[in-house]
Amino acid sequence: MTGTTPGRTDASADRIRAWRAPAASRSNALPAGAWWLWALGLATAASRTTNPLLLGLLVGVAGYVVAARRTDAPWARSYGAFIKIGLFVIGVRLVFSVFLGSPIPGTHVVLTLPEAPLPEWAQGVRIGGRVTAEQLVFALYDGAKLAALLICVGAANSLANPARLLKSLPGALYEAGVAVVVAMTFAPNMVADVMRLRTARRLRGRPTGGVRAVLQIGLPVLEGALERSVAVAASMDARGYGRTAQVPAVVRHTTNVLTLGGLLGVCAGTYGLLAAQGAVYGVPLLIAGLVAAMAGLRLGGARSVRTRYRPDHWGARAWLVAGSGAAVAVAMIWAGGADPAALHPGVVPLTAPVLPLWPAAAVLTGLLPAVVAPVPPPPAGSPVPPSPTGFEEQV
Repeated sequence: MTGTTPGRTDASADRIRAWRAPAASRSNALPAGAWWLWALGLATAASRTTNPLLLGLLVGVAGYVVAARRTDAPWARSYGAFIKIGLFVIGVRLVFSVFLGSPIPGTHVVLTLPEAPLPEWAQGVRIGGRVTAEQLVFALYDGAKLAALLICVGAANSLANPARLLKSLPGALYEAGVAVVVAMTFAPNMVADVMRLRTARRLRGRPTGGVRAVLQIGLPVLEGALERSVAVAASMDARGYGRTAQVPAVVRHTTNVLTLGGLLGVCAGTYGLLAAQGAVYGVPLLIAGLVAAMAGLRLGGARSVRTRYRPDHWGARAWLVAGSGAAVAVAMIWAGGADPAALHPGVVPLTAPVLPLWPAAAVLTGLLPAVVAPVPPPPAGSPVPPSPTGFEEQV
């Protein structure tokens, strides 16, 4: 017997359910483009700073959202591989800095390696020599920026369904999109096949390491990939893939000019946004390139006679997810112009990096997808989550 009024309890439970993200289904799943826009916003923010604290915060935000909203699909398991690639990039950058030197001057000598003599035509290049703490810190910051960018892209690869991404592409890019999606889907499926075969060999008491084991595992993996490719090709042929409509030659030439010019404008504008000195002309070029490319893709889609079954719907949650990534990118670009020293800590002389308050708060807005995105179903065999109302019904 409790003192809670049934009507008040039901009203509070309804309010809690209204604020909570719904369970993901085929009808309310976020479009793949929303996840990619969110991840590209984080990647743009990572490209604007070398502060290791901000880069670590960006990686933490991306990792938390992936852990909260990824499914148990094969492509969702690729996030760990991107983290390993990022760590490998940092290691390679440090090794190159140690053995090939760096233009960064420094006074704190860590070690001195034997320097290889080089001919006169190789002036400016050295192998070996002294290694300073300043050049190591600079290499660490530089590698961490590239690693954070790769990890942010890996977050989109883990959250976005490649098939739904293919459905969202314009008709003019459908053929190229199929090749990209097949390539993106092949690697996660191959990793899943390798894990499955290694588990089977381990259960049979056979070794899973060594050259012989790799050769014995690689043949079934390649055979499975070939069979999957043949099945996909057969299903595409049965559905009439590749049919095109006849369009006038003037429309084709106009489409090519608009698409090529728009893509060049997008590349130039993106380079301007990523470069420290090109933010002024980057935005106009990017907008003009996007308009021209969209017009060209619109005209090019007239050759495609395919239809879309259950097209993705961009609702409020999708716009919030994409907008949170864009907000992080805009805030970081603004902070780079307002206080560049906070985003790029100095290495000569060596100074400890400081976490700037406003850029860090802006990065935390990237956590919004972990709240508003639909909750994926729990994996098979996992315990049932507790009741969202916070109490159990009493009989």
